[in-house]
Amino acid sequence: MKQLLLSLLTFFLYIGCTENRVASKLGNTHPDIFPDYKGISIPINIAPLNFTVRNSSHIKAVFSNNNQPLFSIEGKNKIDIPLKKWQHMLSDNTGKQIDISISVWNESYPEGIQYKSFPVYITTDSIDPYIAYRLIEPGYESWHEMDIRQRALNCFKEDIIISSNMNEKGCVNCHSFCNYSPTEFMFHARTSPGGTIIIKNNQPTKVQLSQLGSSKEGTYPHWHPSGKYIIFSTNTTRQSFYSRNPNLIEVYDLESDLVLYDLVHNTVITDPRFNGPASFETFPAWAPDGKRLYYCTAPARQLPKRLKEIKYSICSVSFNPDNGSFGETIDTIYTAHNKSASFPRISPDNQYLLFTESDYATFPIWHKEADLKMISLQGSAPVDTDILNSTDVESYHSWSSNGRWIIFSSRRLDGLYTRFFIAHLNKNGKFSKPFLLPQKDPDENNLRMKSFNIPEFIKDKITITRSQLDHTVTD
Repeated sequence: MKQLLLSLLTFFLYIGCTENRVASKLGNTHPDIFPDYKGISIPINIAPLNFTVRNSSHIKAVFSNNNQPLFSIEGKNKIDIPLKKWQHMLSDNTGKQIDISISVWNESYPEGIQYKSFPVYITTDSIDPYIAYRLIEPGYESWHEMDIRQRALNCFKEDIIISSNMNEKGCVNCHSFCNYSPTEFMFHARTSPGGTIIIKNNQPTKVQLSQLGSSKEGTYPHWHPSGKYIIFSTNTTRQSFYSRNPNLIEVYDLESDLVLYDLVHNTVITDPRFNGPASFETFPAWAPDGKRLYYCTAPARQLPKRLKEIKYSICSVSFNPDNGSFGETIDTIYTAHNKSASFPRISPDNQYLLFTESDYATFPIWHKEADLKMISLQGSAPVDTDILNSTDVESYHSWSSNGRWIIFSSRRLDGLYTRFFIAHLNKNGKFSKPFLLPQKDPDENNLRMKSFNIPEFIKDKITITRSQLDHTVTD
C-alpha cells in the first residue's frame, strides 16, 4: 500500500510540474504551427483552433488579452482546446484581440523556448452554424465513393446527408439551398433510377428534368430566393488527361445551355438566347433579390482541339419572378480577355461579385493558376483579393448569409486535395487572412485522404433522415 501511495504521489507531482513548465529561452520569431492561425480574424461562434507543432515533445499555449492570461493549455505535440473554455473566451472577448504565446520543448530546446506571441482577432460577426459539402476522392475515377455531408462550425460534429452507397454507387452531386435553408435544398443522384432530388418543406421528391420538355438533365443549379424556381446549366462534359502538363486533368463542355425549372407548375422554361450551339452558358447564379441572373458564357469552339481558346465572361440579365421571363438586355459584367471566369456568386447585400479566374476553360479545380477575384457591382471596380490566393488552386466559394464570411476550396496545402478555408470581409470591403477549417485533430487535414468540395453555408442542421432520401432516390 505504501508503495502504491508513493507511486501515485510521484505521478501527481510529475503531472503538476509538467503542466506548469516555464521555457528557459525567449525567441524572437513566431512559432511554426499547423494550421497557420497567426493573425487571422475569426467568427464569434467558430470551433476551437486546435493546432500542432511538428517535432515537439511538449507544447504550452497561453491565451491572453491585454497581457492578462485567460487560460493555458498543454500537450505533447498538439493543443486540444476544451470546447466550453473556448466558447467562454469567445463570448467574453467579442470584438477584441487575443494573443497566443507558444512555448515548445524538443531536441533543439530541451529546456524550452517561448516564441513571440501572435494575435487572433475575434470579430463581432457570427458565421452560419453549418456547412454542407461533398467529400470525394481527389481523382476522376472514384465517383462511386462520395458523400454529401454537413458539419457544425461551432464544434466538430459531422453527419452524412446522402451517400453514393445509398445510390447504388452512383454519383451524388451539385447540392443547392434555397436561402440557406436546411429544409429546402436539392441534389442530383446520377444513376438509374436516380434523378434530381428536391427537398421542400423537408419533404423529398424526385424530378426527371429531361422528361419535362427540355430533353436535358440539369447540371449546375442555383435556387431562386423566392423558392419558385431553380436555374440549371445543362452540360455535356468530357475529360482529357495529360502526363507533362502541371494541370493533369482537363474538364470541358462540348455543349452547355441554361434551363429554368418552375417548381410550382413542374415545368421547364427555356430561352433561345441561352440554348444553342453558338455559345456555351454555365454556372448560373441569382442576385440575392432574385431580380437578375448571372452566368458564365463563351463562344463555342472545336473541342478539345481549341480548348485553350475558351474564355468565359460573366453576363447578367433581368428576371421577372412573376412569370419566369428574362429581360431583353444582356449585360457583360466581366469580360474574359485573356482569362476565364467560373462560379459567379453575389454577396447577400448585392455589393460584390466573387468568382474564380483561370487561364482558360470551365473547370478551375484542375488549374493551379486559378485564383479568387472580386469586383464591386457599383461600377465594376476590382477588389483586392490577393490575401485569399496562393500558388495553387483556389476554386469553389460561397458567401455566408450575413455577407461577412466566405468559404472556399483550395489545394494550397499539398497540390492534391481540396480543403476549406474561411475568410472575413469587413464593412470596408477588405478581406482578412484565410484560415483552414478547424478540425478536432489538426493532423486530420493531412491524414484524411479525401477532397472537400462545393461548400455551402446553411442556417441550421439538416434534419431529413438518410432513410427518407434513400427511399426517394431508389423509388
